[in-house]
Amino acid sequence: MEILAKRLIKLRSERKLSRREVAASTGMTERTYQRYENAERDPSAPALLALADYYDVSADYLLGRTDEPK
Repeated sequence: MEILAKRLIKLRSERKLSRREVAASTGMTERTYQRYENAERDPSAPALLALADYYDVSADYLLGRTDEPK
């Protein structure tokens, strides 16, 4: 999912975080997170919620259903 990938990259870049930091903080491998950012794989519901919680945005924002982060 392209919009998800773009938003994950944007959020991570804004916070000056590495993929490794995000992956470790959300309980996934760095490779799995990399696949989300490269739009090679869509996250499961629990992974999506973990990312939304980590970045303090809504799942709808990550999925492109709204442009409002909260």
